[in-house]
Amino acid sequence: MLLHKGDVLFRQGEAGSLFRLRSGMLKIVRVHEDGNPLIMNIIVPGETIPHHSLISPGPYHGTAVAIVTSEIEPIPCEEWYSELERNPEKYREVALLLQDKLRMMQQRMDHLTTISPSERLRLFQEWFARYIGDIPVSEVLTQEEIGHWIGIRRETVNRMLRSHSL
Repeated sequence: MLLHKGDVLFRQGEAGSLFRLRSGMLKIVRVHEDGNPLIMNIIVPGETIPHHSLISPGPYHGTAVAIVTSEIEPIPCEEWYSELERNPEKYREVALLLQDKLRMMQQRMDHLTTISPSERLRLFQEWFARYIGDIPVSEVLTQEEIGHWIGIRRETVNRMLRSHSL
């Protein structure tokens, strides 16, 4: 399945299949009760989502949106969970997937608490470039989304991006 920038893979509150991202990138956005969206996660090639349903099913906790053209492989739940039951070694694969994501989120938390905003932006741009190449992150995510991800206000993101482009 091919998604283009802005296409929705699944919506918060729905239930359904799991998916493996073959190429591209997705953002997971959670809409709060006040209607404000918050980018909660960025999914990179090789990940199977939703993470919280890799061992047992549950409704989607956020909305998955393509941020660039992305190739997705749907994985029917019955097939996934049957394979887990038939092949217990598959649980190790799931554990390793979750471990990788947990380490990425821990690193993100470390960056939010220990380094300067300009360094956070630089590191985020470098990380992003590993998956997207030469496309600037500011052409793929809004300044508000970048700010959510690195823990600073949109205005600060705007100021830092302008100062780096001069």
